[in-house]
Amino acid sequence: MHAATPLPIAPPATQALAPVGVFAQIETKLGQEALRLLSQGSPQQQQNVLDRVRSAPERFQPPVLYVMSQLLFKAGQKDEAAFWFYAGQLRARFDANRCADPTARPAVDVMNQNFGGPINRYLFQDLDNAQALIAKVVEWDRRTPYAYDPRWINLHGVQAVQTAKDPQLAKTLTKESLSLPQSEWPALAEQTRSKFLQGFIDAISQLKAVSK
Repeated sequence: MHAATPLPIAPPATQALAPVGVFAQIETKLGQEALRLLSQGSPQQQQNVLDRVRSAPERFQPPVLYVMSQLLFKAGQKDEAAFWFYAGQLRARFDANRCADPTARPAVDVMNQNFGGPINRYLFQDLDNAQALIAKVVEWDRRTPYAYDPRWINLHGVQAVQTAKDPQLAKTLTKESLSLPQSEWPALAEQTRSKFLQGFIDAISQLKAVSK
């Protein structure tokens, strides 16, 4: 198995050390290749990745959806860009919520800050469209499987850094210990969706009230 590599969205300190133990078993190869081609590939290679994600989005970790949204936005496909940005955000939030290392969860905020500005400004120019799109994202998330390794986010936490510095510590961790119990995931996923949707409904209601 290849060595896991943190997807490039976190502060540099979490990317400087090679993962060890269970962290080295986290599958990031598909995401890394997609991100490389989206960022550095030829227009045809970028289009190929876009088509692959569109046809099988369940296979790709949230950072890929964020970068995809940026590429689409720059190409003028702003509504689709907004969809994938918020789809990535919702999936990232769920991955953060089921991660057992709370220090890894701010990785979602990092991605939102890096990619969200132009898309947020665009979408919230039309509040009715924004509300419809967010509802669409939530329904898409509910019916679309999660077929990727959700532990990508663990690679951006303090625990991953500590184990890289102390291999003995890595031996005390198991694959299961990196996440909350799987029995809790369905309820947690629905809670994440509900909170995500309600947060946008509240924000849009406030903006509508101000604009009157």
